Amino acid sequence: MKTVVEEINRYDYRNDLNDHLMNEFQEVLQKNSAFENMVNQLKMSYEELSKYTSLLEESSEEYDHCKKCNGLFECQNKISGYAYLPMKRKKKLTFGYQACKYQNKYLKEKKYQENVYSFQEPKEIKNASMKEIYIDDEKRFELIKWMKHFIKKYQTTKEGKGLYLYGSFGSGKTYLLSAMFNELAKKGIKSAIVFWPEYLANLKGYFKTGEYIDQIDYLKKVPLLLIDDIGAENSTSWSRDEVLSPILQYRMQEGLTTFFTSNLDKKSLEEHLSISKDGIEGIKARRILERINQLTEEMSLMSKNLRK
Repeated sequence: MKTVVEEINRYDYRNDLNDHLMNEFQEVLQKNSAFENMVNQLKMSYEELSKYTSLLEESSEEYDHCKKCNGLFECQNKISGYAYLPMKRKKKLTFGYQACKYQNKYLKEKKYQENVYSFQEPKEIKNASMKEIYIDDEKRFELIKWMKHFIKKYQTTKEGKGLYLYGSFGSGKTYLLSAMFNELAKKGIKSAIVFWPEYLANLKGYFKTGEYIDQIDYLKKVPLLLIDDIGAENSTSWSRDEVLSPILQYRMQEGLTTFFTSNLDKKSLEEHLSISKDGIEGIKARRILERINQLTEEMSLMSKNLRK
């Protein structure tokens, strides 16, 4: 009695499969001009290409979209800015996503963002631009003038006092300083922007992983630092004495430029930092303010709420 394997071997399934693949390939070739254009550009035998019919069909569709596209805003491909395309390697095909010219341009324009570490800041802040800042409010003029002077000076000296910028809610304090940081990032200058209340809330999660010290050290040593919305955090002795104080002390000693935004003026911030579960600790809060005074100039921005 013949075994099942012997019975199967009586039939040449390989030829049947090849015929099926070629028939499918020829069928698509006849009805799809984009598919035909793509396979002809590959300069490979139809026999070899027939192994990849479905993938080539997908690629030809995406490539055809790209030829008709005028920008990322109208991309029709599965992954915006990318096309799923074939690549010849040692007489065989591989497939992968390749960025289009518009995506490459976008990535090049945004490459500067690699120089800015941003913690819990919204997309609007990450993309802040000096060219797009709101200039119709004369209350901003002095601040914008200060920022432009700082950009010009810092590129040369890599030092100088930062700014303690306080003012009304939604007046654009963070956006303005972030736009300045982004402008310097385009010159290769590294910086960090941290939303302070959220940073402190998340920092405790690094205790178990051992990254707690690394997180603080990074803020100590980054060339430019913006502590955003200081005074909005829950005031504790730990956040003041174990986190904020050593960061500011190191940056003051090393002459590293530091910025702050807050809804509180310095007197109100000192009062906020003095409150802890142990009562009022005025001396410790005053030490923090002394460091802030050493690190910054002070400016206010009282303007309409741009978030409405």
